[in-house]
Amino acid sequence: MDNHISHYLRIAAGSGSPYRLLEPLPASIDALAEVLCCTPRNVKFILRRLEEEGLILWQPGRGRGHFSTITFLRSMEEVLEEQLQGLMGKGKVKQGIELIGLPEVQGPLKERLLAVLNKQMGYHSEAESTTGLDILRIISNRHVLALDTASVYTAFEAFLLGQIYSTLITYEASSDSFMPALAHMWEVNEACTSYVFYLRKGVRFHHGRVMTSTDVKHTLMRLKELDSPAIWHFQNIAGIELLGDHRIRFDLSRPNRFFLHTLSSIYMSIVPYDLEFNPLSPAGTGPYRVTRLSGDVVELAAFDEYYGIRPLLDRVEIWTLPDQWASVRQYQLPEAGEVRPSSAACINNSIDYPALGCRYLLTNFRKKGLQHNRPFRQAMRLLYHPLSLKKELGGNRITPAASFLPWLSRQANFSEPSPDAIKKQLKLSGYNGEYITLAYTSKKDERDEAEWLQRRGASAGIAFKLLEYKDFQLEEIISRADFVFSEEVLEDDWQWGMINYFVNRSNHLHGLLLDSQLAVITQKVSSFMELDDKSRSSMLQQTEDLLRDNAWVLYGCHLNKRAQHNQSLFGLHTGSFGFLDISKLWIKSSFPEGSVES
Repeated sequence: MDNHISHYLRIAAGSGSPYRLLEPLPASIDALAEVLCCTPRNVKFILRRLEEEGLILWQPGRGRGHFSTITFLRSMEEVLEEQLQGLMGKGKVKQGIELIGLPEVQGPLKERLLAVLNKQMGYHSEAESTTGLDILRIISNRHVLALDTASVYTAFEAFLLGQIYSTLITYEASSDSFMPALAHMWEVNEACTSYVFYLRKGVRFHHGRVMTSTDVKHTLMRLKELDSPAIWHFQNIAGIELLGDHRIRFDLSRPNRFFLHTLSSIYMSIVPYDLEFNPLSPAGTGPYRVTRLSGDVVELAAFDEYYGIRPLLDRVEIWTLPDQWASVRQYQLPEAGEVRPSSAACINNSIDYPALGCRYLLTNFRKKGLQHNRPFRQAMRLLYHPLSLKKELGGNRITPAASFLPWLSRQANFSEPSPDAIKKQLKLSGYNGEYITLAYTSKKDERDEAEWLQRRGASAGIAFKLLEYKDFQLEEIISRADFVFSEEVLEDDWQWGMINYFVNRSNHLHGLLLDSQLAVITQKVSSFMELDDKSRSSMLQQTEDLLRDNAWVLYGCHLNKRAQHNQSLFGLHTGSFGFLDISKLWIKSSFPEGSVES
């Protein structure tokens, strides 16, 4: 940001009357020097520059009894909006975000500038080649500091990795089947203990080398060497045999009817064996390669030698908003849902996605307290009641949840609990006015639910203390919180998503339950991979019943995710976790006169 704009803002904010335009206000060089933290001599230079820019009129007082005055010729909103548009026009997104983050920018002004920022994002064409580059700039509130297929945890990280890497096969939700990817064919024996994959020829990594079966073996061995949080899924692999550069066999110690789901997961994104893994610059075989990854932006460039169909966008920039702006949901990428957008949806300004998953409260058993008491947890379940939550807070909470899966929640009978029912459980628990700490992230929806639960608890006689923590930084509050807000968004392959939730060591469930409780879950799903589809579904439901009936997990509501997009955005196909598949997006800047969208 230009220095004269910064000086103008500080003077306007320090005057106490920045919106009284064209009205002389009393001022003095000494007072302005204090506001600007500089010498009186420098103040005069600054005032002269602001006059040259047409921002103020300075009238020095001459003689005894005559005071100096300053007249603001332009409003703070007008100046900031013009500055923001100028920065965005030059592609200086980081500086634009920093401008909005200035302490002088608060309340409605910040919302106005965020709207300007949003309008300036989207499609851009740069004349850096004879045809120009098609660039899509997106704003997200999800921070990405590193990308590693072995330890990926968040849905957003998984989405990005899915654009950078490829797997042997992919799961297609619409047909509930598997499609070729890096492997063009595969075979499995009758006992489901041996799987052979035939790899495509000529597939190149981003660093130029052709992929072979050695890379596939290296990928799996890396998961084992790093003791990946998701290693449970791969525990029954007894041997890997390379049958040539383009053929590989996996031998299993037990029958595994779920093995294709495992190999299509993000953890089996194939990484090159000859390149030291760099989480800041990962190299895969996917449609996009990483050209920049920092706390501010993830920049992806189309990979011209991609084995599939080259992306139609040349570059995608995903800029991160500061934590305190996380509530600005309209600037997010679309998220998961049962209902996917049709091609006609692109003429609208937003898409709604009923999410597969829900927000919920987790009981923290790693800390001593009343949360270990089952009647108290039952009281908490009645307080954090999905029906009451939806009725009183509304918003994007579309249906009460009794499961992560919306179709199971629809089978539940919900009725609002009576105050007497809550008091009965509290009496059984022996609650005696102790503070109960609720931890939530900076997301506005979580804060709203925490404050709602605090008010609801006060009317029932429970004293809640609220504690904010950084998303996915569970270690910050594990010794301080009794209950923790969390949110789960499942993949299209929902069986994989559910079993991964139960066994993946990196999620909040494994961070907050005791080892004895986790052992019960592990034992319950021990034969999961040997079962057929129907039996697996039943086992997942029984395991979820264990969490719900013991009030280890307190379900809230299924959420509707909304994302805004440009009217010229086409190719709206969803990929992992329901995010828009940016490898299929394209831009049509205008319709020829008389043409009809097809």
